[in-house]
Formats: sequence, structure tokens, C-alpha cells
Amino acid sequence: MELRRRIKEFAVEEQGVGVIELVLILVVLIGLVIVFKKQINTLLDNIFKQINSQSKEVY
Repeated sequence: MELRRRIKEFAVEEQGVGVIELVLILVVLIGLVIVFKKQINTLLDNIFKQINSQSKEVY
């Protein structure tokens, strides 16, 4: 019985860790987007230009 109680307590204590991990991952991703914003915009512009030029060939 003692073991079951300890396992339940451990599971309850660890629930907040997942939220913290998720928040930290989001902070890192947002930071990377901010740092590389110009490069990402340039890359996306080039990709959409290629898509538009190649879609005109299909029509």
C-alpha cells in the first residue's frame, strides 16, 4: 500500500514538469523566429515566387 501511495504522489508531482517543458520549448522557438525573422521571410518569399512562376506554367 505504501508503494502505491508513493507512486501516486510522484505522478502528481510530475504533472507540472510537462507544462514547464512545453513553455520552455515555446520560448526557444519564439526566440529563434525573432532572431531569424528576416531570413525566414526571405526564404518564404523565394518559395512563393517559385510556386507562382511554376503554377503559371501549368495554366
